[in-house]
Amino acid sequence: MFEHFFQCPYCWEEISFLLDTSVSRQNYVEDCEVCCNPIEANTAFENQELIHFEARELGQ
Repeated sequence: MFEHFFQCPYCWEEISFLLDTSVSRQNYVEDCEVCCNPIEANTAFENQELIHFEARELGQ
């Protein structure tokens, strides 16, 4: 697992998600640990290294 820090697209607080490096591409929804709004995360790993991360408001 890889902990990635970023700003919530709703409340702008710094939060983190635990990302599974064994899955090369993922698109999933997880709630912000501060404001509880749903965040859509899109990730990509290559050789277990994060090469893409996007977090946006759900439905945007």
